[in-house]
Amino acid sequence: MTLSLRISILIASLKIANGFTSTHFSLTSDLQITKPSHHHASLHPSVSTPSSTLSTLQMAYSPPEDAEKVKATKPKLPSPKVGDVVRYYDVDGGKTDGQTLVGKISLIQPIRPPTNNPDGTNKWLIEITEMEDVGDGYYAEYPSRKRRRSALRKLEEIAPLPASFVRTEDAYKIPMERGTNRPMPSHSGYDLIGYEGPAAVPINQDVVAADGENYDKIKYSLIRNAAIAGTVGTIFADLFKGTEDAAIYFAGALAGVAYLFFLGIKTDTVGSAEAKLGSNVSNLRFIFPVFVLVAVALKNVSSGDANPVDVPGIFSTVTPEQFGAAMIGFLTYRIPLFVSQLAPVVSKSATDMLPGSAGMALQMANDAKKRGVDVAALERELLPGDDLVTVLLVSGPEATGKTTLINKLMEEDPRFVKPIMLDRMVDGVKFERLEQRGELLDVDASGRYGLQKEGVLEAAAKTLPSSDGDNEGNAKRNVVVVDADVALAKKLVNVSGARLVGVWIGLDSLEKFESRLKAKIDSGAVAVPADETEAIFLRAKVRQVVKDIEFGVVSGLFEFTILNEDIDESLRQLKEAAAYCFK
Repeated sequence: MTLSLRISILIASLKIANGFTSTHFSLTSDLQITKPSHHHASLHPSVSTPSSTLSTLQMAYSPPEDAEKVKATKPKLPSPKVGDVVRYYDVDGGKTDGQTLVGKISLIQPIRPPTNNPDGTNKWLIEITEMEDVGDGYYAEYPSRKRRRSALRKLEEIAPLPASFVRTEDAYKIPMERGTNRPMPSHSGYDLIGYEGPAAVPINQDVVAADGENYDKIKYSLIRNAAIAGTVGTIFADLFKGTEDAAIYFAGALAGVAYLFFLGIKTDTVGSAEAKLGSNVSNLRFIFPVFVLVAVALKNVSSGDANPVDVPGIFSTVTPEQFGAAMIGFLTYRIPLFVSQLAPVVSKSATDMLPGSAGMALQMANDAKKRGVDVAALERELLPGDDLVTVLLVSGPEATGKTTLINKLMEEDPRFVKPIMLDRMVDGVKFERLEQRGELLDVDASGRYGLQKEGVLEAAAKTLPSSDGDNEGNAKRNVVVVDADVALAKKLVNVSGARLVGVWIGLDSLEKFESRLKAKIDSGAVAVPADETEAIFLRAKVRQVVKDIEFGVVSGLFEFTILNEDIDESLRQLKEAAAYCFK
């Protein structure tokens, strides 16, 4: 065995024996090997050796203290935020940890009284809104507020989930653990030690000052209106019940005004250092109606033989009529409060009662007034004599057959035309520019044809002579028919220069929607994405149908509704609705 091989084995054995605790080995600084001419190996401090042997021995390693640091280093935990999707446990789930649930953080608040635990536990309380497990690792928010459930958990009891929102499913996709099929968190928990609470939101002092002014106006308006209502009530009480009952009523009304004033003290001090004092002072408001009754009772007792009370019992000091006058007067402050709350509701209901475009126009006018727009000037600009393009807007969810109805209508009546579409192949530069600016109202499924505002308005430029043989002044324009989904219908509302006549096409049950959608999928008319199953894709389509129906019901945009069960009957109804375009 050569000397160099023996040295290699010796050093390797020393390394194993010492647990690699020696400093960095390098024979270039300790020993170098050479072979003399007389065939006996000798050792010298500075003699060269073959590089193949040295490369085996020159092995770098990490010192033990560095290895300990690596072991002690843990991945940085995230800080919680409102809106995070998290995993938590229902302690009543019947398992060791309870049922595994998924929810979204809706509120973060400190635990009172505060604790100073070094590990950061028992410091933060998290409110979580539970999410619905819709299958295949998808979790969605409950559509109805009545079904939503909230839970309170400590920060150390929850873990963040790597949730990705999938628009087609309207739900969050969450990775699941193999075997257990439970949500798999991205981290074991949140940062407990370094977390200092939700980030402070910058406060706009101008907005705060404006809100303060509005609050003062509302408060003094309520007090003033309560006083006015009490005065008017006193006049009526004097006319119908006499001066004595009117005086008691007026005293009760004054007590109601004082009640509002002291209630305002409590509201003024909420969130301030004087909150406790303000609350205590505000509690005095409850004794004002008692003062009124005590005053009436003392008057009755001091009246002697003229005391109106002659029946012992609960009304042994005041008569029922006096009690009623005082209480009605006290509660008079609620009348202007109730009226002020009811007025916006009544106004909105009146707007909603107007059908279609009329209701939409009134709503837009009210919004314009709130923004300070001169509505009168707008009305002068949009006089009935102005030329408005009539647009027959036919909209509805997918698979209702609206396109078939539109095609039949235009085949039978040449006065109805389609909007002019912009062709990408004809003018690609313009198409790209409008698309990038978001000025196209719609782009078809092929991506070749786009709809712009001018395409809707210019399609009706050609006029048709009236059927009754009148002169050219009575000629009528073509009517543009737009086959629109809900997204396009929302955009058409904001197209100036157009008068919309809205027709909603629907079906009478979700089962029929689902059946027609499935038939379109089976026929290949609708393609299922490669990364989705047919069941998931169909479920997403049905959810979109529900949202579209909600828009059709509450938007107020559609004067006519057609349930397309029979094509001939639906076409007849569409013709009747379309006739209003020429009135």
